[in-house]
Amino acid sequence: MIEWSETDLLIRDSIREFIDKEIRPHLDALESGALPPYDIIRKLFAAFGLDALARESVSKLLSGSSGSSTPKMSGQETLALIAISELAGVSLGIVASLGVSLGLTAATILSKGSQEQKERWLPGLATFEKIGAWAITEPDSGSDAFGGMQTTVRLSEGEYVLNGRKTFITNGPYADVVVVYAKLDDGSPVRDRPVLTFVLDRGLPGFVQGKPFKKMGMMSSPTGELFFDDVRLGEDRLLSSSGSESARESFAAERVGVAALSLGIINECLRLCVEYAKSRKLWGQEIGRFQLIQLKLAKMEVARLNVQNMVFQTVAKLHAGKRPTLAEASAMKLYSSEAATEVAMEAVQLFGGNGYMAEYRVEQLARDAKSLMIYAGSNEIQVTHIAKALLA
Repeated sequence: MIEWSETDLLIRDSIREFIDKEIRPHLDALESGALPPYDIIRKLFAAFGLDALARESVSKLLSGSSGSSTPKMSGQETLALIAISELAGVSLGIVASLGVSLGLTAATILSKGSQEQKERWLPGLATFEKIGAWAITEPDSGSDAFGGMQTTVRLSEGEYVLNGRKTFITNGPYADVVVVYAKLDDGSPVRDRPVLTFVLDRGLPGFVQGKPFKKMGMMSSPTGELFFDDVRLGEDRLLSSSGSESARESFAAERVGVAALSLGIINECLRLCVEYAKSRKLWGQEIGRFQLIQLKLAKMEVARLNVQNMVFQTVAKLHAGKRPTLAEASAMKLYSSEAATEVAMEAVQLFGGNGYMAEYRVEQLARDAKSLMIYAGSNEIQVTHIAKALLA
């Protein structure tokens, strides 16, 4: 795949119309954190029939008539990829909330849950009637997610008892369903203990969801802490396979998604900068005539092409039923997030004093882009994954 098809472009234009009508008028409320994004996401689902498609897909899946188990790209997933790229250039937080609920929470239950667990939680999550959160990060174990994990479960009278705390959890303050990773307290050294994965529902005794944090960027995506105080969990909430295996699969998918998010930010920065370079005048001429401005625009276009090619390559691979390895996903995440951040900061510079003002939006894009260098694992950790694969 080397370019979007005519159908893809029609979908893209429809999404842009939705953004102009339903998101841009509410950006100030979204970016201040005053307006949670969930009703807007539900409007998006309804406008494009995603809720009906998801309901039908889940119904087929649960009835065993979904066809081959080999993961291949469908039209619905292509629509999702275009949508997240377009949305990221306007409100990255909306995409984060949507992506964590579907791409991490629902996807983990889909891949690791029993038939009963899928029937219990997937219908509400897939249609976004229910909000999902995915909880692995802790105050003292960000990049060292497994080794430094302090949240524990212990067996007591046939149930698991969960204690601990998670932080920086997207959708945490409002989530209805939460996938939680915890270490089994089996008496072995802490770093060697197995990691288990559970599904929690809002309102369980001992489970407290903190208020949204104030952040540098992505304010339209509520992020908070989760607290567990002797939360009793039955076997029906334990997902199969090791928690570390489940999380690593999710990390790869999340990091591939960062490339699409980065492309959206780069696209929007370039669009805004080209418009500004044509309209802003200094010394009697448009600033786009100055070679230093042209250099900035040219470098933005090079970044756009590089990241877009990464996204297209991934789409082609998914169409063929293949998925990027963790190292490949890390490479995509590392490059695209750095490219998006550099482009966004250059956009602020190109706008000059206006770029530092919230009114011109490149200020928001710069704050949002920076989060991608931390989100889904810091870029320093991506270097480690890439190098380990090369040296293996």
